[in-house]
Order: sequence, then structure tokens, then C-alpha cells
Amino acid sequence: MSGLLERAKALGPEFAAFRQDFHQHPELGMQEERTSAIVAEYLRGLGIDVVHPVVANTGVLGILRGAQPGRTVALRADIDALPIPEQSGYKYASLVPGKMHACGHDGHTATLMGVAKLLSEVKDQIAGTVKFFFQPAEEGPGGALPMILAGVMENPHVDAVIGLHLSTDIPTGQIALKAGPSSAGTDSIEIKITGKGGHGAHPHKSVDAIVAAAHAVLALQTIASREIDPLGSVVLTIGTINGGYRHNVIADTVEITGTVRTLDPEVRAGMPDRIRRILDGVSAAMRTSFEFKVNPGYPSVINDAAMADLVERVGQRVLGKENVHRLAVPSMGGEDFSYFAEKAPGIFFRLGGGNEAKGCTYPGHHPKYNFDEDAIPVGMAMMAEAVLEFLNK
Repeated sequence: MSGLLERAKALGPEFAAFRQDFHQHPELGMQEERTSAIVAEYLRGLGIDVVHPVVANTGVLGILRGAQPGRTVALRADIDALPIPEQSGYKYASLVPGKMHACGHDGHTATLMGVAKLLSEVKDQIAGTVKFFFQPAEEGPGGALPMILAGVMENPHVDAVIGLHLSTDIPTGQIALKAGPSSAGTDSIEIKITGKGGHGAHPHKSVDAIVAAAHAVLALQTIASREIDPLGSVVLTIGTINGGYRHNVIADTVEITGTVRTLDPEVRAGMPDRIRRILDGVSAAMRTSFEFKVNPGYPSVINDAAMADLVERVGQRVLGKENVHRLAVPSMGGEDFSYFAEKAPGIFFRLGGGNEAKGCTYPGHHPKYNFDEDAIPVGMAMMAEAVLEFLNK
């Protein structure tokens, strides 16, 4: 066991307490004023230079300068919660109706605070600079890009960036990672189909927008099944469909929303034209018109191969080879850590937080989500050791 892991485990209760406090007081994206104020105060207490707020009164930048000059590495944690009513029943469950930390961001925040503590204790061993990004609004509208535009990647320039995400699919004490694409690009779509309303008893006098919408929803699924290389990856999910007034009225409009997930930038760029072509055909066949809008989301996270090797190497040393796994396939989930990884070589790895005995098995975004807090010191040690490996070796 590494010295930093031993120290992190000794500090575990302190940062579990921070996590539980954050969990009880969840704040949505760009509203994380209480959370960020606690983080900023704690970092200042460690002697770390703090910029707060960086964006939206919530983003926090911490800068720890080592004893010797050198490169700069950045560590990122997202701090926002979700608009989900909690059903966990834990003593530290959310005190805010309709909001909860259902994706582990409270754990990410507490973990990075712990990393700051560990590294501040060994500052004399650091050759270079460590930046701590406490980022708002990962769940939306997105805080990474505003942080970058505010200048966090410069002065000094960031040479590498590291992030993690808790996963209840992975047992506590283990990590998993993948070089190359590790998450999907995430775009959302809005479609409005317009026909001609009328009485349900006289369909020949109307143009039924609901029937046209049904054809469109089914036809759009052929993009993934018949237009994209089977070895490629595309997800087109229709999430909402709204239209109609009552059982005997033919609807004049239907509104549809969905998400498009892609790994290949070329496939992503071509998806709007593919969708529009199908909507053109359906509308021509069904005598409707349509409006179509794409809302660009986060790009795919592309992990740097050398940074993946570094974290794998550190993980094998700190946790043991049997507790470090290379993922065969990426996730189709989205992550705005991707913007940081576009600006510097990056690695975004998964931190095991699953524990069936503690009931920590629900996936992210579930109202009963929880993770094993024993994962916090593991994440602390992994990030701190990776920093020292990058800066000193």
C-alpha cells in the first residue's frame, strides 16, 4: 500500500463528512454557491491560491505551487446536482425537495478536496504546479467550456488534465480506464411536425400529425440500423413526444425531442442531414410540414494514450494489478470533461464505488443512487499519486 493511500484512508472520515454535507444540500448547475464557498474556504485554509468565483458565482480554481519549477497538471471535479427527488432513505439524504446528488458529484468534490489536502502536505516534493478545477453545471448547461474561456487552462499553461467519475458498476477499490474515445458526443434534437387538425370521425378532411410523427419516429431508427457501419456506434433516442388534445380530435401538431450519441466526429457531423432527409421524406408522404433543430452538446472524451498508461501504471502500484482494468468499449454517456481534454492531454477514469452489501448498486441518475464512501480515499490517492508521477517523473 502506498504511503498516500494510507494517509488518504486516515483522512477518509473527514472527506466523507464533506460529501454527506454536500449530499444534504444539493445545488443545480450554475447555482452551486454554497458548495463552491465551502470548497474555496477549505482550499484557502490549506494555503492554496484560490480564484472564486471563476464563472457564474460558483466555479472555483485552486493553484498549488510546488517547491521546484516544472510542468502544470490540472485536476477536475464537477460539483452540481440533479433535479431528481431522492428516494434513498439515508440519514444524509437530500434536504432540498426535488434535488439530489444522483451522479456522485458530491463524491467527486469531496475527493478533490482530499487530493488538495494530500498534495499540500507533500508540497516540498512537487516540481511544478497543480491546478484544482471545481466545475459547475456538468449535468447542464455545461461548465467546462465557460471555465476554459475564463482562462483556467493558462497562467500557467496546463500540460495535462486528470478527472474521474464514480461508478457503481465497479467494486470499491478498483478503477477502470480506456485510451482513445471513452464517452460519446451528445447532441439533442427538437422536431415539430405540423398537419391539419380536425374531427377524429372524419380523418379524410385532416392531415394527422400524430400518424406522421409515428412514421418519423420509426424511420429515424433506420439511421443506426441501416446507414451506419455496424462496427460504429450511434444512438438516436426519442425521449419525448407530445401532441393532441383529446381522444376524438386529430392533432394538428406534434413536438418531439431526442438525443443523438456518437463516437466518430464524422458520423456526428453527418447526423443532422440524415435526420432532415428522413423528415423530408415522411413529410412528403404524409402531407405534413416540419421544423427541425439540433442543439450541439458535449464532444466525445478522447483520452490520451500516454496519460492512460500513466494512470494504469499508478493504479497497479497503488491498488494492485488485479484492481486496474482496461475497458474494451466506451460509454455512450456524455461528459464535458471532453473540453479540457481537447486543450491538454487528458485522462478521465472510472473510480469503483459499488458495494452490494451497502446497497450501492443503483446506477447514476437513479433516485436511490448512492456510492460506497470507501471509494473517496482510493480516488484521493490515485489522483495525488498520478500528479506526482506526471510532474516528477
